[in-house]
Amino acid sequence: MKIQTNVGYLDNYKTYLQIEEAVHEFLKKKGYLKIDLPVLSPALIPESYLEIFETKFKYFDKKEKLYLTPSPELFLKRLLVAGIGNCYYLGKAFRNSEPNSTWHLAEFTMLEFYKVGVNYLELADEVLEMLQFIANRLNRPGMTISFDKWEKLSVAEAFNKYAAINEKELFNQKLFIKKAKNKEYKINGASYEDLFSQILAQEIEPRLGKNGYPTLLYDYPRELSSLAKLSKNRKVAERCEFYINGLEVGGFCTELNNYKEQEKRFIQESKKRKKNKLINHAIDKGFIEALKYGLLDCTGAGIGFDRLVMIFTNVDSIDKVKLINIL
Repeated sequence: MKIQTNVGYLDNYKTYLQIEEAVHEFLKKKGYLKIDLPVLSPALIPESYLEIFETKFKYFDKKEKLYLTPSPELFLKRLLVAGIGNCYYLGKAFRNSEPNSTWHLAEFTMLEFYKVGVNYLELADEVLEMLQFIANRLNRPGMTISFDKWEKLSVAEAFNKYAAINEKELFNQKLFIKKAKNKEYKINGASYEDLFSQILAQEIEPRLGKNGYPTLLYDYPRELSSLAKLSKNRKVAERCEFYINGLEVGGFCTELNNYKEQEKRFIQESKKRKKNKLINHAIDKGFIEALKYGLLDCTGAGIGFDRLVMIFTNVDSIDKVKLINIL
């Protein structure tokens, strides 16, 4: 890797700052409290679909493993349990074992916020309102995307429309894997989650957010949502993602607040991490203890801020919105 200086993209970076100011203004008006958080933690939420960065604190003979946080969730939910109310974080997050690309860097900026008393689709309306607020603040003519509404597609509808996988096949792991094999995906050693992600990335995502409006993809299979509340029929998780010009920009879910269910999922995710030979980090058991005190019904949103800036600056690579990159 090397250090890259991008002074030629100064105008884009100034737009980055304008969008940052607009987000702070919008969330303040909506009653959210801005939270400053650590980026190092002695324990993390186990998530089988991402790798993390491990480091070590040293003081003479004392040594302790620490981890760069892939999201601020483990901190913000503790504060929600303590009664802090609607809150947000805009700062650094870190995810390992993914190559730097036009849309991803190992160190990136994340906007994550939580609102009490709403579900995932209700918060989606507020996210759309925030996108409208940013667009009005920038007042950029010639944008090819309108934020007047969502184009809404359930995951089942999207897989049927773009990948010819019907609802019965989507929600049955054996049928889904068989269908993936018929589509000539390599299934040896691949899990349902792996194949879902591959088909989503290859056949569906490139077509989303390209009809003049951002696409809201909602109601994911329960296997793909370790921190989301399940629907009443427990068939899908109350989770959605949104896409603009084929790029996933962010997502939100109705937060799981049943500590017993969350503990069960932590154990499952931890086993998957070991099976996938990911870093065996300490599990944030304190997170479960916090949930025992009672997390109010709420929804959380996570938005890749750098990707959001890419959309509003109309650039094709994430490095074009920053002045310094590690590539």
